[in-house]
Amino acid sequence: MGRLIILVLALAAMWLLLSGYFDKVLLLGFGVASVLLASWLAWRARVLDSDSVPAAMFPRVLGYWFWLTFEIGKANIMVMRQALAVEPKLSPKLFTVPNPPRSTVGKATFANSITLTPGTVSVHVRENEILVHGLTDELADEDALKAMGERVARIEGRPA
Repeated sequence: MGRLIILVLALAAMWLLLSGYFDKVLLLGFGVASVLLASWLAWRARVLDSDSVPAAMFPRVLGYWFWLTFEIGKANIMVMRQALAVEPKLSPKLFTVPNPPRSTVGKATFANSITLTPGTVSVHVRENEILVHGLTDELADEDALKAMGERVARIEGRPA
């Protein structure tokens, strides 16, 4: 029951944040109806487990999002420099990095974080490693990506 309440609150907050409708009663009603319907369907499908609603990760994930936003900004600047360069120094390569998170949510968070960072894309996720495509040598920094994976593992509540 606790996961259902957390899901309802999270969906409602997300809906309000993304829609921005605080003063239109009809649209608020549609939002409430959609949140309740989605939550009821999730409950009925019996998918409210620790992977679909990772409540234990929530407090720690906020700091990670802040850090990831900063990293995305840094990578944007690096990609922008290459895009605006007269002679870009592109050196694409494929490489693997360890995948330290244990849960499926942690693995997906790590792979998505790599893909969200400009200049890198998660190509294939395996149990213990992720195949990554890097645009340049600077962006294909294996040590930085390993540190990112360790941060995600710490969000799960365990040391990397």
